[in-house]
Amino acid sequence: MILKKSKISVVALLSISMLLLSGCYTFRGASLDPNLKTIQIQNFAFQTAGGPANLSLTFNEKIKEYFQRNTSLKMTNSNPDLMFEGAITAFDVEAQAPTANDKGGLNRLTIRIQVKFTNAKDENKNYDQEFSFYQDFPQTQTITAAQGTLIPKILDQIVLDIFNKTAGEW
Repeated sequence: MILKKSKISVVALLSISMLLLSGCYTFRGASLDPNLKTIQIQNFAFQTAGGPANLSLTFNEKIKEYFQRNTSLKMTNSNPDLMFEGAITAFDVEAQAPTANDKGGLNRLTIRIQVKFTNAKDENKNYDQEFSFYQDFPQTQTITAAQGTLIPKILDQIVLDIFNKTAGEW
C-alpha cells in the first residue's frame, strides 16, 4: 500500500513539474523564451593583423555549432529572432613573466572579438560588447607551434562567454 502511494506521489510530482516547465525551453541553467525560434550568425570578419588566415572561419563554425547543439533555435538567413554579427579585432602575442635576462618566461596569446547581438523580440536584450580570452605558452615555443592547441581553447571560452551573456539575459 505504501509503495502504491509513493508511485502515485512521484507521478503527480512529475506531472506538476512538466506543467510548470511547459511554458519555456530550458538548457544549461538558462530559459529560452518560447517565442524565439530562429537565429542568424553572420560571418565574423577578420579585422586584425596576425593570426592564421582561417581564424574567422574557425570561430564562425564554433559559435554556430554551439548554438545549434545547445538550443532549439533554427538557423536562418532572413528575419531572425536573434542575430549575431561582429569581428575578430585582436590576435596579440605579448611577453609575460620576465626572466633574469629580461626575456619573457611566458608568452600570452590574446584574442578579442567584438560582438553585436540583436534580439528582434526584445530590444532590451541587445548588446554590443567585446569578448576576449588568453592562453599562456612557454617563451621557448613559437606562436606558430603553439597556436594549434591555444586557439581552440581560447575560442571555446569566448563562445561560452557569448552564450552565457546571451542565455543569461533570456
